[in-house]
Amino acid sequence: MTNKRGIGFTRKMFVAIACLAISAFAAWAGSFDGRVVKVLDGDTIEVLLPEKTTVRVRLAGIDAPERGQPFSRMATQAVRDMAAEKTVRIETQSKDWYGRTIGDVFLSDGRSLNRELVHLGLAWQYRRYSNDQELTALEAEARKARRGLWSEPDPTPPWQRRREKR
Repeated sequence: MTNKRGIGFTRKMFVAIACLAISAFAAWAGSFDGRVVKVLDGDTIEVLLPEKTTVRVRLAGIDAPERGQPFSRMATQAVRDMAAEKTVRIETQSKDWYGRTIGDVFLSDGRSLNRELVHLGLAWQYRRYSNDQELTALEAEARKARRGLWSEPDPTPPWQRRREKR
């Protein structure tokens, strides 16, 4: 095939472009499986798809402490321990303004990574974007048990920290 400028496209190039388009579509529609190749922080991971492209995924419905906040490192390490270099299933919800896929991340044993972090007291339910009653109950349970960030007298939510930094 040749375009208007006379630049030829090989079949291999066409297949590569088609795979990229399919993986981009998969990253925001429905669900997909991939291997966690990078943990950016307590609520953001990078997943390698079978087509060898990566997708940045923001865990839906939760917000983990920002870098420099208490329990930030612990939240990031918990995500590494549970998901790094493992195959996960992403149930997508949408994309955010940074182009990240927003989704629920399920571990190979069926547990929700999103819910595990809230249960451990390493993330808040992000009520601005979530009315998930299970997350509400898990957060209340973690608060009552004073797990993780709830061991602090008055932990600062990450969305408040980001607002203060602006």
